[in-house]
Amino acid sequence: MNIPKLVGRQEEIQILKDLYQNKRSEFVALYGRRRVGKTFLVKELFKDKFTFQITGLSRPDFQLQINNFYATLGRFDKTIREESKPTTWFDAFQMLIDYLEKDTSDRKAVFIDELPWFDTPKSDFVSSLEHFWNAWAYYRDDIFLVVCGSATSWMINELINNHGGLHNRVTKRIHLQPFTLHETEVFLKEKGCVYDRYQIVQLYMAVGGIPFYLEQIDASKSVTQNIDALFFSTEGTLRTEFNNLYRSLFKKHERHIAIIEALATKAQGLNRKALVKSSGLSSGGTLSKILTELEECGFIKKYFPFGKTARNSLFQLTDPYSLFYLKFVKTSKASGTGAWLAQIDQPKWRAWSGYAFEYVCFYHIDLIKKSLGISGIYSEVSAWRSSASSKGAQIDLLIDRRDRVINICEIKFSEATFVITKSYADNLRNKLATFRQTTGTKKSLFLTFITTFGVTQNKYAMSLVQNSLTMDELFEAK
Repeated sequence: MNIPKLVGRQEEIQILKDLYQNKRSEFVALYGRRRVGKTFLVKELFKDKFTFQITGLSRPDFQLQINNFYATLGRFDKTIREESKPTTWFDAFQMLIDYLEKDTSDRKAVFIDELPWFDTPKSDFVSSLEHFWNAWAYYRDDIFLVVCGSATSWMINELINNHGGLHNRVTKRIHLQPFTLHETEVFLKEKGCVYDRYQIVQLYMAVGGIPFYLEQIDASKSVTQNIDALFFSTEGTLRTEFNNLYRSLFKKHERHIAIIEALATKAQGLNRKALVKSSGLSSGGTLSKILTELEECGFIKKYFPFGKTARNSLFQLTDPYSLFYLKFVKTSKASGTGAWLAQIDQPKWRAWSGYAFEYVCFYHIDLIKKSLGISGIYSEVSAWRSSASSKGAQIDLLIDRRDRVINICEIKFSEATFVITKSYADNLRNKLATFRQTTGTKKSLFLTFITTFGVTQNKYAMSLVQNSLTMDELFEAK
């Protein structure tokens, strides 16, 4: 398999380089979902600069973890004696301090990967890490400490939002996001894939911009064949990924999955009351914490429908992989070669492709604003649905701008240029009229189409559409 070199991540790379070159000690927390490329980024960027690096063991056993620490430190510090083997994390970090103090380099890079795995029950790992940083590293100017972890709930609650000795000690937090479409395109080209942008969007709608998932793509096969192999073959990598994904990120992950499964049933999202009913979970602080963790990881987003307050907020599933898995794989009897091809253009596929493309557009909203020439204008993004309208008028995406304009966005995924027919034009006029009447807005309404290949310029499009964007705008570099 041709594994690409480090691509994209330009902003994160620059941040890490700047922090490394600073003349003070830095404590960097890098977190993000499983398979997003945290370890790869750090190791590729600093592979020749580590003074010490270690990875936690997935097994929650204190003795194994501390043995791992001792053995790893021994590979860096050849002077360590067997009788000095630590029995506590305090002793282990003191040994690390002794080793780092002997190092004569100007900058000492320390990388602790899968940090949450070291924190086994009653091990005092966190308090020992606190002492290492607060009593020693913080007062120096040569320590560059980077810690990573896929267990996002731990990274957020025990480290970043720590209320004890590590409170506000992390000098930089970096939430590593999935690839954008631009980064995905570059990544796939590095692998030798010759897919056009329509195929890349289809792939992105199924697996998102997760580097590890994209690494599994076989350049000699079509996107459809790859989806068959990854999701529908008995040994498909992504067929068994779902539970592992959430288990690696969250304690008591079953509750997080319950939320994801509930949101997968409603494309427009659910409010808190409906979410409690659908998931079977209780409302309260625990639910709020679960929702925050899922939002921090990028699995869901919280938004306020147009004209509504926080009390009316909705939660929406935005992770392409989770949505695809729950819609087509979890309860599917289809498997083997051709399983995915047989479902294309079926009603279920058409419904999924519509809102999966909407999610792709939401994820690239900054590029949409840039293409509309409104990046410098304050705006708020939301969706809208009329409960009063007998026809249930609905707007996929609207951009409410400070310059007294609202972009009413229609998002359409199609294999050719989209044609606005007479009946659809009537529907659009009704939608615009219903929106204005229901909301009472006095702002100008700009009908904006975001499609794969654009809109056919017939008399209906020319009289209704102010802006037309294609998927090409979504592939621009940020």
